[in-house]
Amino acid sequence: MEKVKKNFAIFVGVAISALFLWLSLRGLKLDDVGKIISRAKYIWLLPGVFVYFIGVWIRSWRWHYLIKPLKEVSTKKMFPITTIGYMGNNIFPARLGEVLRAVFLKRRENVPISASLATIIVERIFDGVVMLAFVFLNLSELAKLTGDSGFVGNIQQVALVGTGVFIGALVIFLLAAMFPQVTSKIGRWFIKKLLPTSLQEKMLGFMDKFLDGLESLRSPFNVLMVFFTSTIIWLLETAKYWFVMHAFNFSVSFFALMLMNGIVNLATTIPSAPGYVGTFDAPGIAVLVAYGIEHATAAAYTLVLHAALWLPITVLGLYYFLKYLGQEGMSWREVFAWKEEVEETKA
Repeated sequence: MEKVKKNFAIFVGVAISALFLWLSLRGLKLDDVGKIISRAKYIWLLPGVFVYFIGVWIRSWRWHYLIKPLKEVSTKKMFPITTIGYMGNNIFPARLGEVLRAVFLKRRENVPISASLATIIVERIFDGVVMLAFVFLNLSELAKLTGDSGFVGNIQQVALVGTGVFIGALVIFLLAAMFPQVTSKIGRWFIKKLLPTSLQEKMLGFMDKFLDGLESLRSPFNVLMVFFTSTIIWLLETAKYWFVMHAFNFSVSFFALMLMNGIVNLATTIPSAPGYVGTFDAPGIAVLVAYGIEHATAAAYTLVLHAALWLPITVLGLYYFLKYLGQEGMSWREVFAWKEEVEETKA
């Protein structure tokens, strides 16, 4: 039954990606897109990839900062594991890369998986808040995103709903971090009331270590530091958008690219095939068309940008993944049997 559910989820993701790809490419002559791609000045991808990896290094430092109350792990050690996470998200379904990060951190630094997952969720919440900030900085421009630009739905409503979700999640996590005893008491009540006795001990241990992973949020300074580094990370990614733009014959403002970055990354939270196929491309093309960029050019740029975001980090992450498998003497099967690792939560 579990396998059927997993396969169904994969099928749904692929179907959603196919729908978004169709929305992004409908009405286009693919020969025109191909010609624009072939004429691009790919030298501009080099500085784009460079600033992107600076952002990945800062992302690794941010994770090191969140983990610090549990264990001092250097940014140098965090960087390879972070790239493995990117690789996992790019080639496996259901954002499995986030779990891979936690598994390898447990294997290499003995940080509990549940605590690592707590810090990873915190990262994603702050990322979402920054993405929404990018969108709201350009709120007046959102009226341009109509059906004519290929974008389906009301992005203003989506942004408002997203704001409620991410801000609400952030408040809950901050309260849980500041009042761990109260949170633990409430959690224990729910676990004992809702779960069978056979699962209660494991879930109680998981919850306790999960709350340990939120310890860094108990300091207002730490919260501001995480928000600041998250902003820098996404500004650097926007800088990559800007550099790649110079490979093509069009120009929009940096703020327009911030809006594009915010929208496409919020859209990639929608279930899809691995690598955010379609869910990245359709809204990205729509934003550029809304700014008056010719459809074929917008499609060529977005597809090349997507490839430039996907390929370098995936190759590097796969390199470290295979290297660490050898060093740890692990098989692929052992890595993905991560649920068994959670037995350490009983300790």
